[in-house]
Amino acid sequence: METESEPYVRLATLRQLHQVVTDLNTARSLADTLQSVADGIVAGLGYELACVNLVRPDGDLVVAAFAGDSAAEALITGRVGSRASWERRLSMGEEWGELRFIPHTEGWVLLEDDVPQWYTEGPEPRFEGEWHPQDRLYAPMYASGSGRELLGVISVDKPRNGRRPGAWGQEALQMYASQSAIAISNARLRANMQRALVRLEREQQALRASEESFRQAFEYAPSGMAIAEMGGDQHGRLLRTNDALCRLLGRPASAMRRYSFADLVHPDDVGTLLRTSAEGGRAELRLGRRDGSYVWVSLRNSVVADTTDGPRFLLTHVEDIEERKRHELQLAHRASHDALTGLPNNAELRARLSARLCENPGLSGYGSGGYGDRYADGPRYADGEGYAEADRYADADGYPDAYGRGHGPRQGHGHGYGDDGYGGEAPAPAHGYGPGFDFDLDAPGGSYDHHVHALAPDSEHDDGTKGLAVLFCDLDGFKSINDRFGHNTGDAVLIEVARRLTTAVRDGDTVARLGGDEFVVLADGLGAEDAADLAVRLRNAIIPQIRVDGRAVRVGASFGIGWAVCGMSVEEVLQSADQRMYIEKRSRAKIHRRAG
Repeated sequence: METESEPYVRLATLRQLHQVVTDLNTARSLADTLQSVADGIVAGLGYELACVNLVRPDGDLVVAAFAGDSAAEALITGRVGSRASWERRLSMGEEWGELRFIPHTEGWVLLEDDVPQWYTEGPEPRFEGEWHPQDRLYAPMYASGSGRELLGVISVDKPRNGRRPGAWGQEALQMYASQSAIAISNARLRANMQRALVRLEREQQALRASEESFRQAFEYAPSGMAIAEMGGDQHGRLLRTNDALCRLLGRPASAMRRYSFADLVHPDDVGTLLRTSAEGGRAELRLGRRDGSYVWVSLRNSVVADTTDGPRFLLTHVEDIEERKRHELQLAHRASHDALTGLPNNAELRARLSARLCENPGLSGYGSGGYGDRYADGPRYADGEGYAEADRYADADGYPDAYGRGHGPRQGHGHGYGDDGYGGEAPAPAHGYGPGFDFDLDAPGGSYDHHVHALAPDSEHDDGTKGLAVLFCDLDGFKSINDRFGHNTGDAVLIEVARRLTTAVRDGDTVARLGGDEFVVLADGLGAEDAADLAVRLRNAIIPQIRVDGRAVRVGASFGIGWAVCGMSVEEVLQSADQRMYIEKRSRAKIHRRAG
C-alpha cells in the first residue's frame, strides 16, 4: 500500500509543476517561453540540465534554449541537428509513454551523428536504475490536433536523486512536455496576433491586407477564437467564431452567434468569468457543449478596433485544457485520498476540519462538552487492568488489535494539509476557508465578520445548538483477522467498512481514513442526541458479517464523539474525539470481562 508520506511528496511535486507551468503561460515572447521551458525542468522537475531543441521551418532542429550549465549552454546553443538524426534517436529509444529513453549501453551508436550534445564520463551504475552520465532521455513536444506535428524535443540529464525517473517522474515530465508544446504554440500564435494588431493600428493604407492576415490567423488558428461586441445593449454577444471553437463546443457558427460566453459558462464558473477583465484578462473555466457536457478551457482576451475611431471588439483566444485538468484532478485526488479505500486521507481530513475552525471561540462560549470541558473525562491513565494510552500499540503494519495491546510501535496520524481537494466528496475551498466564511481585510482587526462559529451542543440540556460532530472510529477485533487470515483479507475488510460508513452517512458528510483501522466521520448540523444516534447507526452498519474469499468475518467498532469548536486546533479536536473513543473501548472491554 502507499506509504503515508508519499502523498505529501506527490503534492509538493504537483505544486512545483503547477508553478513552472504558470511561468510558461506568463512568458511574453517565444524566446522567453523557450527559456522558461528549459528553466522549468531544472526548477521544478529535479534535473540539473535541460535543453530545448526547436523544429525550424526547414525541418531540422536547433538548440533554442539551455538551462543548468553555462559552459554547456555556450557550447551548443544555436547548433543544428538534422531531422533524420533526431528521428533515428526517437525511433530507437525505449518507449516510456510519449518519452524516449536511450541507455548508455546503446548510446555509443549515436556518437557520430550530428545532434548537438554534451559529453560526460562516469563509472558504471552501482545499482539497478542508477542514472549514467551518458543515458539520454527525450520528451517530444507535439502540436495539439490530430496531425501530431513535432514542435521540438526536450532533452534532460543528471536527475538530482541520481536515479532514472520512475512512473511518477515520467508522468510529470510527459505532462510538462505537453504543456510546453501548448505554451510554444500559444507564443507563436500571440506573436502573430500582436503583429496583426500593430498593422491594424499603424497601417491605415494596408487595412485590407492586414484584415486578410488577421482573418487567416483567426480562421485557421489551431485553437478556438471568438470576436464579441464591447459595450451597448449587446455587450458580450459573439459576433464571429472560428472552426476550432465550433468543433470544440459541438455548435455550428450560426448557433454560436446567439450566445455570449456568459450563456455558455458552467454555473459554478460565472464568478470567474465576471472577474476576468476585458483587456488582457485570462481565466480557466468550463464551457458547455451542445450535448450538455462541459469542457475546461483557458480564455485570453484582448481588445481590437475595427478602424482607428470605429467600434472596439473583444478578441478571445480559447485553448482546450481538458487533458491537463484531467491530469491535475487525478494527481490532486491521489495526493488527498487513501490509496486503499478511496476515502479522504489524514491530510485532507485536517484541511476540511481546519476550514470550519477559526482562532477565536464562539461568542456564545464553548458550551457543555466543548472547549472548556473537553478534557473533563480526565487523562487516559491505565486502570487496574492495564488499558493505558501508552499501551495502545499496533502490529507491524500499524493495525491495532481490539483493545490496543502492544504489538510494536504504533504509526502516528501524521500532520500536513491537503490541496484544494479536486475530486473529493466535499472539497474545502481553495482559499482555505470553509462554508460561512467571508474574509474581509478591511474589517476592524481583519475579523471574520460573517463566519458562523462552530460550537459544541450541550450534552445535558438540549438547547437546540447544532454543531460539527467528529466521530473517531477504531475497529474492534481487526488485528486478529489481519493476523489470522493475512493482509489481503484485512484490506478487504477495511474497504468494506469504508463502503458501509460512506453509505450510512449523509451526502454532505465526510468519511476519512486516518490509517490502519482508524476512521473519522465529520457530520455538521447535529445535536448531541443526533451524534449519539449516528454513532449507533454506524456501529450497526459495521458489525454484520463481511464475506472475504468464501469466509465470513466480523469486526466491531468503538466510537468517540468530539465536537469541532472555534478556538480549538485541529489536533485538539481529533485528540478529544480519540480520548472519548478510547474511554468507550475500555468501558466496553470491562463489560465484556464481567459478562465472561
